[in-house]
Amino acid sequence: MTYTEASMDALRQSGDELADATVAALFERGEVGTFNTLMRYVSTAGAPLPEGLPDVAREYLEATRVPPAWVDWGVMEQARLFFIDNNVHISTALSFASMPACYLVPHVAKLLSTTHGLKYPSKRMAETGQFTVQLMQPDAFEAGGRFIPAAQKVRLLHASIRHHLVREDRWDTGALGRPICQEDMIGGQMFFSMLVLDSLHRLGIHMSTEGAEAYSYAWRVVGAMLGVDQDAVPTSLDASRRFLDLYMLRHMGPSEEGAHLTRQLIDLYEEVVPGTFFDPIVSALIRHLVGDTGADWLRVPRTPWDTVVKAVPHLLGVLETIEDRSPMGAWALDRLGHLTTVLELSSLTRGRVMHYAIPEQLRKDYGVSDTLPRNRRWTPPPTTVG
Repeated sequence: MTYTEASMDALRQSGDELADATVAALFERGEVGTFNTLMRYVSTAGAPLPEGLPDVAREYLEATRVPPAWVDWGVMEQARLFFIDNNVHISTALSFASMPACYLVPHVAKLLSTTHGLKYPSKRMAETGQFTVQLMQPDAFEAGGRFIPAAQKVRLLHASIRHHLVREDRWDTGALGRPICQEDMIGGQMFFSMLVLDSLHRLGIHMSTEGAEAYSYAWRVVGAMLGVDQDAVPTSLDASRRFLDLYMLRHMGPSEEGAHLTRQLIDLYEEVVPGTFFDPIVSALIRHLVGDTGADWLRVPRTPWDTVVKAVPHLLGVLETIEDRSPMGAWALDRLGHLTTVLELSSLTRGRVMHYAIPEQLRKDYGVSDTLPRNRRWTPPPTTVG
């Protein structure tokens, strides 16, 4: 697909027909509370749906209980191995590049500020981390896996935000498009896939072309399960680059909400990191990964660590050499990456499982070890805008 201003404008007016209709029916029938209560007991794929679940919700869950028929499970396994090999680096990119990129889109930052959950930023970050970890489990799409129910709930969460903002006339659809529209959903998919790969490259992580393509493919599967229009979504890394560049050019800029959310993010991770000596590295990593212009828009403070962080690619290169030359070293580094990810997620969740629910109201004051060969190293596609 060729992405133009006109085609992007059309995507700004499109939502998710199935999820939107389900949420509208639940609100019209006064069944949101019942749905939320019963869905707390639906956490694994293949489990019987609870008695008393509203009919419209049961129909939605049945219609979305399996992944798309076109999924290539061999590629999905490649993506899982890529994640295992790079999980700590991917977590770093998600936290310090993908989330700040969301805040760099003023209307997305404004939308995120409408939910009560943003008073507790650890919940938002924990949900993102938990969702990614669930996606990359071996049983993610099998009976007993947790990913499919999570995707079903997130899709309804997005629809409920659209429902509230449009019904209550609290969103300028003429100027901003539909809230969480198709363009923004695809943009989010690019932030969590293409931008993560860009960040890994910037950190000096050695990736194979096959590994990068598989990771991007996995997020295309995620997008399909979250209601993204598959006729509009990029299907290659080159197409992903074109979409991401145009999306950034169209929308990114400074905003009070974006700066506020970024400050919350920095404070959160400074709290998670023990002590205070390493606190400035959080700001330095964000600035390194999003660039000085974006960091300035988000009011990320400059610190003496800004220069130190530039040595990260060299350090990671040394670790990769150890990993490549020593099976024991590879095992130790993989375990360290796994434990770091688990520790971060545990700290963010305070040891609890995150549950997704349809918000019944919104804030009123929202103004403010890859097994593929390493000799074919992947290089990101060049930018497509001047």
